[in-house]
Amino acid sequence: MRQAGRWHGRLAIAAGVLSLCGAGAPTLAQSLGDTSSVGPSTARSTTGEQTYRDICQACHMAHAEGGVGAGRVPALAGDPHLSDPDFVLARVLHGQGGMPAFADMLSAEQIAGVTNYVRTHFGNAYTGTITAGDVRRRSTDAASD
Repeated sequence: MRQAGRWHGRLAIAAGVLSLCGAGAPTLAQSLGDTSSVGPSTARSTTGEQTYRDICQACHMAHAEGGVGAGRVPALAGDPHLSDPDFVLARVLHGQGGMPAFADMLSAEQIAGVTNYVRTHFGNAYTGTITAGDVRRRSTDAASD
């Protein structure tokens, strides 16, 4: 009987410690740029470069070279597909394969900023600026299909 009481006490302490550890986790993750379960109001990046560093770089790597590990992450550096703004917007807004959809995670301004950043950096020099209006139109068009 005394043995069972000790275990209940230990379990209660462990549960308390775990709840304290997890209490700040969403706030910490959000402050680090993890937008996997939050909306545009929480993703705090203000420039395309910052959005890339805070979110995209985790998979596509610092120099957009992509990688292979648990899955294949395509390189964005020198990628000819990025010449097509519709291709870029479709991937960022709706995802495909292992790429998550960011339509509900980032604002139209953040999506425009990061797509323009990637299209003009990492050895890419594609012309034509993607605007927040383009992002909203593409989101609306896809929703009505």
